[in-house]
Amino acid sequence: MRKLIEKDGTQKLLASLLSIVMGLLVGAIVVAIVGLGKSNIGVKGVWDGVRLLLAGIFSTGRNTAGALTWGYNPQNLGNMLFRATPLIMTGLSVAVAFKTGLFNIGAPGQYLMGTMATLMIALSVPAGTMPGWLLWLLAFLGGMLAGALWGAIPGLLKAFCNINEVLACIMTNWLAANIVTWAFDVSNFKNIVEGTKTGYVYKTTYGLTMVDGEWTYVLGNGIATPKMGLDKIFPGSQVNGGILIAIALAVLVYILLNKTTLGYELKACGSNRHAARYAGIHDKRNLVLSMAISGALAAAGASLYWLSGNTEFFWSTYQALPAAGFNGIPVALLAVNNPLGVIFTGIFMAMLNIVGQNLTGFTAYNEYITDVIISVIVYLSAFSLVVRMWLSGRKKKAEAPAAKRETEKGGQQA
Repeated sequence: MRKLIEKDGTQKLLASLLSIVMGLLVGAIVVAIVGLGKSNIGVKGVWDGVRLLLAGIFSTGRNTAGALTWGYNPQNLGNMLFRATPLIMTGLSVAVAFKTGLFNIGAPGQYLMGTMATLMIALSVPAGTMPGWLLWLLAFLGGMLAGALWGAIPGLLKAFCNINEVLACIMTNWLAANIVTWAFDVSNFKNIVEGTKTGYVYKTTYGLTMVDGEWTYVLGNGIATPKMGLDKIFPGSQVNGGILIAIALAVLVYILLNKTTLGYELKACGSNRHAARYAGIHDKRNLVLSMAISGALAAAGASLYWLSGNTEFFWSTYQALPAAGFNGIPVALLAVNNPLGVIFTGIFMAMLNIVGQNLTGFTAYNEYITDVIISVIVYLSAFSLVVRMWLSGRKKKAEAPAAKRETEKGGQQA
């Protein structure tokens, strides 16, 4: 048992689990303080809030008597997997950059560029001109390419001008926000079918079709990510095969970083760029390539989200940056930058999102309490190294008496 605990991987896992437990504990304390301070919540409301916080994913609502009911909730679970898809991809984006010694805070901008390229490709090709699966693939790959090119910009500035990637990423984030807003503002993709909405871009299930000599968007001729049987397991939810694609990409990234020469070179540049160059590794090329891969992964998250066929892009809100890009940072930190760990931390963060909605729907609490939990988890994940040092310190203290006894034994024998 001791040998298992002493392993570096085990210590990283324990540090992440401790961060989650502490975050949930702080969240429960906040729920109690807020509830007891409001007359419309009270002790019973606090108890309901804590239970929803810890197990809200299994809540099925309230019965006729007003009590919370629990059980298997396929809609909650399916929606959790749907929302986890972009988080897994942006988490992978941040994790890959971290592994190569870079901090990719530019995932929001890369996500936006992937959004723009994906939607414009999916909506601009007339329905019936090519098979739906081929158009889906083109839109997906086009989004990834746009994210890769946008991600490569900070990489180029870092490699050839020695400009800090954080500053470069912040710059490209806001450039992307304004470029995407402008591009959709001047385009003809805005929603003109549903007169009650303005500024919305069509779902990808809309198809461009010729009607009375004019190109018109018609519902039902577009593309959507196939369900791959998940709608049978999670009926009534938004889930589709995007989560399976995200998991497959996470596995591929793990193989790339740990089982290939390119992965070794990328991590070598991250450990010591100058030593890698001395060893004959093209450090500048790998810096650019690392950021391009990160950008492609963040954009893939956007593509999988908007190609689902059940979401509309509200372009005017993108004068601000999408939360999905920034949320990839805590996902990567909590997973200790392990591509396989990102799968689970992405699902966990998505679960907190569903829990927050349940808090708002079934109690008088605000869903943003879950943001407190996420911030605490992020804060503690940044101190995961301290936790590992503490565990290592305990190991050294345990080894010291044994070493002393061996020394004394050797002296007596002499």
